[in-house]
Amino acid sequence: QVQLVESGGGLGQAGGSLRLSCAASGRAFISYSMAWFRQAPGKEREFVASISWGGGQQYYQDSVKGRFTIARDNAKNTVYLQMNSLKPEDTAVYYCAADRQFGRSGYSYWGQGTQVTVLS
Repeated sequence: QVQLVESGGGLGQAGGSLRLSCAASGRAFISYSMAWFRQAPGKEREFVASISWGGGQQYYQDSVKGRFTIARDNAKNTVYLQMNSLKPEDTAVYYCAADRQFGRSGYSYWGQGTQVTVLS
């Protein structure tokens, strides 16, 4: 099992940048694929990005390609989401997730979420 705690959310300006972090505790972080999802008010939670256990494979939602980058540091048990060229439509609660399978859905473990608000 793995426990996840997100940090780094807050207020951002359109065109600016924010970096989210997700610290994992528990066993064998390196064996888990990691992902970020988000949920905007009144909308369903949606996939943002994912990264395989070794970092060699990544998936991105089309709307964030070229703007967001997911990365992981297995020595620190941490996954990051670097968000550049922010848009107001990026405003959402961002969740970190983990699972032994890599993909865009089906994640078993979730953090509590961190709010990101982008001002126009």
